[in-house]
Amino acid sequence: MNEEELVFQIKNRLIEKLEYKEDVSDEELKDMIGDEIKEYNSRSHIPIKNRLELGRQIYHSMRKLDILQDLLEDPGITEIMVNGPDSIFIEKKGKLEKISQTFESEDSLRNVIGQIVAGCNRVVNDSSPIVDARLADGSRVNVVLNPVAINGPILTIRRFPARPLLMEDLVRIGSLTEEAVLFLKDLVAAGYNIIVSGGTGSGKTTFLNALSSFIPSDERIITIEDSAELQIQGIDNLVRMETKNANIDSADPITIRDLIKTSLRMRPNRIIVGEVRGPEAMDMVCSAMNCGHDGSMSTVHANSAADTISRIETMILMAVELPIQAIRRQILSGVDIIIHLGRMRDRSRRVLEISELNTDSSSETEINPLFVFKEDPGSTKDELKGRLYRTGRLNNVEKLKSAGIFIGNE
Repeated sequence: MNEEELVFQIKNRLIEKLEYKEDVSDEELKDMIGDEIKEYNSRSHIPIKNRLELGRQIYHSMRKLDILQDLLEDPGITEIMVNGPDSIFIEKKGKLEKISQTFESEDSLRNVIGQIVAGCNRVVNDSSPIVDARLADGSRVNVVLNPVAINGPILTIRRFPARPLLMEDLVRIGSLTEEAVLFLKDLVAAGYNIIVSGGTGSGKTTFLNALSSFIPSDERIITIEDSAELQIQGIDNLVRMETKNANIDSADPITIRDLIKTSLRMRPNRIIVGEVRGPEAMDMVCSAMNCGHDGSMSTVHANSAADTISRIETMILMAVELPIQAIRRQILSGVDIIIHLGRMRDRSRRVLEISELNTDSSSETEINPLFVFKEDPGSTKDELKGRLYRTGRLNNVEKLKSAGIFIGNE
């Protein structure tokens, strides 16, 4: 009998025994698993190392997240992609690889998904087959079930470092320069409204989290997310809110738009939205950033700093029909700075551009690049070399002046 068959057999025997017991603790379950393994070992010898591994696997499948538990305990794994019970991929050190472990059945995978979504008061089923959730450690979870997912339940887990990365960490790994960090520190302290843009996996949430460390500690901050991921440190007056899906009792969902609207009545100094990707862009730009909540921040999926403006325009049009020039004026008066990130061919994540939005309607361009990433000639296919260079001068210095931190050459 191979290991998978043995795990399945012992697990089923334990499930039968547990039907006649109530409130079995973790320690009691471990003892029961140990007894079952000893009983089997008396008939067919199992090396002690294998016995320990076998016990751990059985316990994880019954009380933890089954085969995912070991993956979640590996700090080197940044993403777990389950494409049905028989196909699991991980991202480790920037590279994707398929692992040999599989779930014993689709029901086992569904049970794990049920544990995850129940842990953050979410519901997912055939009637509501898509949900965003999170694990206790803050990892982001996305679930897609049948009939939307044709090849079985799809589970994607994006993991974050146990300790949030700070700006000095990003400088150390080459994501940006110390000069750029000092510049951004002044902008955040002075209350410039900032959008962090980039593609999937470019590090937008990580960067937004690091950027928030420059917010003065005496301010009232409200964070709004689909699933709470931000780990803002050093702010005592912090309110964290996340959306809620419609549930089986037919309660209405609570959306990002709902949360932005209610946050405006909570006397925030700044509003931080984890990501805008729909009509909520209107509330973020037109209500939060344009109505006295200077220093607000968010992230947007976009291909470049210039493309970010078009993306926000499109999202605002989802909420209201206005002439494009009117929408653009709202964006240019609300958003001060766009920081664009990218994931490079060597899997590194870099700040590619820090740009100012021109508020002068006579300006020929809407973007004023202040820092731009330039690749060095010594780069190779597998190792990209380069850095962020200062390329422009900040025109809108009024907020720096008002904050008393204006630097003449900025």
